Amino acid sequence: MKNKQYSVKVYECSVDDEAEFMAFFDTNYPLFRDHLIVINGYLSDSIKEYLESKPLIFLNNVTLPKGRTRKALEDELKAQQREIDIDRLVAESRIASLSNRLQNNLTVLDERIRSGMELNIEGDLLLLNRVNSGATINISGNLIITQLVEGAIRCDGNFMMLTASPKANVIFHGVEVKNSFLEDKLNRVELKNNEIVITPVFKKEINWVS
Repeated sequence: MKNKQYSVKVYECSVDDEAEFMAFFDTNYPLFRDHLIVINGYLSDSIKEYLESKPLIFLNNVTLPKGRTRKALEDELKAQQREIDIDRLVAESRIASLSNRLQNNLTVLDERIRSGMELNIEGDLLLLNRVNSGATINISGNLIITQLVEGAIRCDGNFMMLTASPKANVIFHGVEVKNSFLEDKLNRVELKNNEIVITPVFKKEINWVS
């Protein structure tokens, strides 16, 4: 199979006044001769003949796919890579943690924590799902959350590992952690020498929260 891919410039319009439409294209023809003209609504024979005489390539009453912005594509790729990294980390953490489940008083949950729910956990928690806005987790031990946190977290353990959205409210040992430190990547949050240290799990930079 032979194929080619093209980047096409599209001009979308409708015909409300045929004389005005043709006058516009007479004036601006050099600008549109390399465009695909998409005309919405009724297309008369006279307009078809006019466009074919130019010649201009046109379609009538079609819905074209809208391209995504570069930022949207970058965000999607970033999210996909984050999911790959998190899945690998979870696999490693889950094997290690489950082998000591009784010793560490570990709770493992694979359910979405929905708005209005409140979890109170004594010990450690491995959550294999997300925390919706309006939900709260209170935990005395260590915490790992594999998907996005949009709700409230109250943790007094040795460490947390999570990714938070701008909607989240994360409190670690009574100190609010700024969401800007927790966005777009999985982070390890721990208390060292009376300072909260945030280390991106898959990056080398370290942030301190005062």
